[in-house]
Amino acid sequence: MANLDKGIRMSGERHTRQGSAVLAYLDVARTGAMQPAVVPLQDVITIGRQIPAGAGADFWRTPESALSSALLVAAGAPESVRSSTPALASPDFLGIPEPTVSRRHARIERRGSSYVLQDLHSVNGTFVDGERLASGASRVLRDGDELSISSVCMTFHSLLPTPEIAPAVVRKALDATVFTRIDAVTDDAATGSVSALDLQATNRKLHAMAQVSIALGVVRDRATLVEKIMKFIFDLFPLAERAFILFLEHGLAAAALPLTADAVRSRDGHPLDARTVRMSRSIVRAVLEKKQAILSVDLLADRHFGAQESILAQPIRSVMCVPLLAEGDVLGLIQVDTASSPEAFSEQDLEMLTGVCAEAAITLKTFRLYADIETLLDGFVRASVQAIEERDPATAGHSFRVAASAEKLARAVDRADVATLRAIRFSGDQLREIRYAALLHDFGKVGVREHILRKEKKLHHADLRLLEQRFLTVRASLERAAYRELVEEHALDALDIAAFREKKAHVEQMLQTEFCQLDAFLAMIMEANEPMISGGAPAADLQALMDYRYPAANGASLPLLEPFEFSSLKVTQGCLTEHERQQIESHVADSYAFLVLIPWTSDLAGVPAIAHGHHEKLDGSGYPRHLSGDQISMQMRILTICDIFDALTASDRPYKKAVPVERALEMMAAECRCGRLDAAVFDVFAQSQSWREQCA
Repeated sequence: MANLDKGIRMSGERHTRQGSAVLAYLDVARTGAMQPAVVPLQDVITIGRQIPAGAGADFWRTPESALSSALLVAAGAPESVRSSTPALASPDFLGIPEPTVSRRHARIERRGSSYVLQDLHSVNGTFVDGERLASGASRVLRDGDELSISSVCMTFHSLLPTPEIAPAVVRKALDATVFTRIDAVTDDAATGSVSALDLQATNRKLHAMAQVSIALGVVRDRATLVEKIMKFIFDLFPLAERAFILFLEHGLAAAALPLTADAVRSRDGHPLDARTVRMSRSIVRAVLEKKQAILSVDLLADRHFGAQESILAQPIRSVMCVPLLAEGDVLGLIQVDTASSPEAFSEQDLEMLTGVCAEAAITLKTFRLYADIETLLDGFVRASVQAIEERDPATAGHSFRVAASAEKLARAVDRADVATLRAIRFSGDQLREIRYAALLHDFGKVGVREHILRKEKKLHHADLRLLEQRFLTVRASLERAAYRELVEEHALDALDIAAFREKKAHVEQMLQTEFCQLDAFLAMIMEANEPMISGGAPAADLQALMDYRYPAANGASLPLLEPFEFSSLKVTQGCLTEHERQQIESHVADSYAFLVLIPWTSDLAGVPAIAHGHHEKLDGSGYPRHLSGDQISMQMRILTICDIFDALTASDRPYKKAVPVERALEMMAAECRCGRLDAAVFDVFAQSQSWREQCA
């Protein structure tokens, strides 16, 4: 084995002198068919079946079996072949003397700074770490990967220097993307030479890292995240004088970053003006573009950064700068520096800061995911509301106006210095809850039939057209009956011309009187058909219309108005009949039935209940549950007031004219005096001018 290793090293040295350095190697384990060997790798090597021992020299001279000298030894080539074929000292083929190995089984090829293993459509497959590659598939090899071809096991080792680590006397760079990998125990720790003080310091830092993980796990906003990170930084690094946090927004390249940090703190805890403290573009680009964690113990002497103008302009002696990485995405960076000591930070400090940044990046990534989910939910809600409101263009925009007004009123109630409202406080989650409930409070109208939803007058448009045609029919019927009576009388009495003319004039006068009455009735119907904003007596005496009868063609006497028309025209408020109003009011229960099906998160769990109560009144006269008093939450009271105000003042309703703001406030104040609305909340509504948000 020693001779074999020596041969491999000599082969590698020879190829290095020839211009092809050994950049990786395969450690071949002992099997029944193979002796242990170390196989140097350069640009490409093919792995295939070797002809069994005893094959003639002609086989060993085939291009497919060209091996390096060391591999010929391992493969059992005759001495005469090894000594007489110097041209076979080639590192591009590894033969395995097993019949289950394909003639061209697999290939290992260098691509840039990596080696790639490709299965060459082998019969029995190529395995990496126990996983079989698909036929013809490729896989990037990592240091330590175990390769299995037939019964032969090999371990891949890379000698390529990683681009992230550029050793310098006063600088160190760590690959932040693999920081979470568990490293082997150091030699000092294994030999027990670590001092008690070092162990204590390590234990303190491990405890601090655990505290970082616990503390950042409950953070829910960026401002709190910044404050906690700053506190941990100055606790973990006693020599740190300043700390910077820079967040990288979506789609912003490192080269386009401003040199102004999002947060800057000094050791005394006071925030610094980020506009007056510039960050080094050289360090920022190196960290963000290469995903490196950089330590420079004497920045001015560092050959990588010391000559940069942005470094010379700042009093920085020692600095650590680490990217915020989450799942390969660069979310920003954290920089810690000092101007007083060139040896303030160690490599262990850099690893510790990288760990803090890893925890912070996960938390920041979670924030962004939450924000994306919230944006998605908000977009879905708004699109749904718009789709529902398009069924009734007359009320389009109502839900959006109510939502804006309700959120504004909730903020005003939160600030109100009124005895009955002083204890009311709304969190950010509760304000979102109110906004979503307001947006979705009329969602149940999706189940209301459109001819009811779009009803503009007391009589539907088609019903009014039929009624107008009936009036024309009545005119024709009266004329037909009158002239028929005149003809029959003339036939019986044989009226002379003078008498006939006299009778005819009388008939025409009578018909004219009837026609005038019909015109008055039709005008009365048109007047009564207009919806009324507030309750009161009908606009006209409709009983006379119900008592009026006209002769039909078959001699029957028919009413001028049908019962359903009479009921519709008798409505004293709005334009809906009792049956239609019940269908409209059912939208509240339908909204609730829809909203409770949504798996709301705990911070939005109250949305269905708030939307369900937007028509409840404090005196129990509301619907659908007839709640009263304390059964109606503050959120419901806010939503009720905003909904009523918009319904009164909206100018987009064809069945009524917009009520002036002053008149609407008077009407709602009267409702408060009757005990139906919350007077304190209404006063805040009027004083804060929350209604202007609706009318805008």
